[in-house]
Amino acid sequence: MTTIPETPERRAALTREIAARTGLGEEAIESFLRAFYGAARRDPLLGPAFAGVGDWERHIATLTRFWGSVALMTGGYHGQPMQAHAHLALTPAHFARWLALFEATARAHFTEEGAGHMLERARRIARSLEMGLTPLALPARGRPMAPGVQP
Repeated sequence: MTTIPETPERRAALTREIAARTGLGEEAIESFLRAFYGAARRDPLLGPAFAGVGDWERHIATLTRFWGSVALMTGGYHGQPMQAHAHLALTPAHFARWLALFEATARAHFTEEGAGHMLERARRIARSLEMGLTPLALPARGRPMAPGVQP
């Protein structure tokens, strides 16, 4: 099996194809992100997670690069999302609320195709971050059961 080489031309072609199919573009994504994170900052559950962001214009620029890379295959983001969120003590409730708000905002800002494209990626990212950032609830360790005894 031969791999397809990663080139700027190939990325640009992918970006054009996705934009044509979904109606997404960097300007539309940035506008969406401003609306979404504006709402998230006002949300009682999510808002405190954003209290430490000092420069919102810089943060929106980073988020736009991230979502451009994720949704449009631009390759413009080179950060570490897991590490960036590790200090926030997020819970499954945070991820569920984030996704609900993301979906509502995406459906209000994008075409059906564009919203679906963004939501598929958002769900995958949320699942990955949640798995990496929330402790796994394991059963308490008790005394070992006698052989043949069912719990």
